[in-house]
Amino acid sequence: MSDADVTQIALQTMVVAAKVAAPILLTALAVGFLISLFQAATQIQEATLSFVPKMIAVAIALLITGNWVLSSLADFTHHLFDQLPRLLDRT
Repeated sequence: MSDADVTQIALQTMVVAAKVAAPILLTALAVGFLISLFQAATQIQEATLSFVPKMIAVAIALLITGNWVLSSLADFTHHLFDQLPRLLDRT
């Protein structure tokens, strides 16, 4: 296995990780921003007001995108295991 192979696998891993985490992180970011705007406009500074809606939104995002996330991770793992014999044959 060469340095280029390791770099390519690391790059693929980071891309898959970013794609898998994006729906959850973007949902939390959007809900957090909206709650912050609401808190700034109304001057309500309640900690649970920002936590509970974010938790509910992330749970809904996981329910909606969970199947796609698991499918993406399984596809990446299968692709990686399919590449393994080719990578190990190189010396």
